[in-house]
Amino acid sequence: MARETGCGPQKWLAVDETAAAFLSRSLSTRPPILLPPPLHRAPLRPGNVVEIAGPSNSGKSQLLLTAAVQCILPKEWEGVYFGGLGKAVMYIDLDCRFDVLRLAQILRKRITQGCGSAHPTSEDFEKDVSKDKFHYFQDTLFSDCMKRFLYVRCYNSSELIAALKSLISQSEARGKVLGTGIYFLMLDSIGAFYWIDRAPQPTTESKGNTISFQSITENVVQEIRRFLHLQPVLVLVTKAPIYGEGITTSNDFQRGSSKYALEDSTASRYSKREEEKNGSYREYMPSAWQVHSIHLSLKQESGFSEQGNEVLSVHTSEWVQPSLNTKEKFYIKDDGVGLIQ
Repeated sequence: MARETGCGPQKWLAVDETAAAFLSRSLSTRPPILLPPPLHRAPLRPGNVVEIAGPSNSGKSQLLLTAAVQCILPKEWEGVYFGGLGKAVMYIDLDCRFDVLRLAQILRKRITQGCGSAHPTSEDFEKDVSKDKFHYFQDTLFSDCMKRFLYVRCYNSSELIAALKSLISQSEARGKVLGTGIYFLMLDSIGAFYWIDRAPQPTTESKGNTISFQSITENVVQEIRRFLHLQPVLVLVTKAPIYGEGITTSNDFQRGSSKYALEDSTASRYSKREEEKNGSYREYMPSAWQVHSIHLSLKQESGFSEQGNEVLSVHTSEWVQPSLNTKEKFYIKDDGVGLIQ
């Protein structure tokens, strides 16, 4: 808090502040963030960690790209309103499935929609600007937005931890160049190295620290929390179920541990039908992560929705923590996400 007010702890403690002044200052330093559907339901602010969990093809990466476009788009550009945040995004790709063409499609559609609202008819379009100037306007804005999108690819957990340790310097460097630091931090997908980190037996470093999957994940969480303490950002993380919708087997538990051997004898009795009904899967992130993160659950339904001339799969989203007791249906296209009314 003293860092936000720009003074030392003693001066901050000496200031007498009313509750109204405190709320006003808090809302100005960490304003609420409005994201596109279906991420718009939860009251998100800088400093929150949002876990978007769901099986493959449930729309996790698409929601990240949609939120990224909302962040890098400016609120207004050359008198045209776009409704973005105009800030930088760091996208850490862990499963090497990032599609830059999909990001470009979503961004260009948002730019076209903003320009369309400024020029609703062809007469206004021809009256205000020429066609060449209009395309130059779009391309210039597109390039300006992409400068605020920072992409990092990691091939193992060591590279991920190194990338997280460099967040402060990266944000400061980008802030000097772009005039704004990192505002969204995205990780897709947090469980990408689960089996790689689980395969070896735990080893001991020269300092006496044990290297295991648990210690690696705790280190990742610690680095994220350290960065949030120094610079509040919105963290969006995707996570796929490790066991999918199949039967839990003995290979899913840590080898050589009587604790997990006990759990195996009970957990392996669950059938595939029960797994699908409950939608449950084994939690592999440490307790510190589970307590401090907001959870959004995604699923792909068996039905379809007609959108214009297209027939698209139906997806559902549900906020688990905080529990909003509501489910929303949405569809996914190459250029974005839309709610099904």
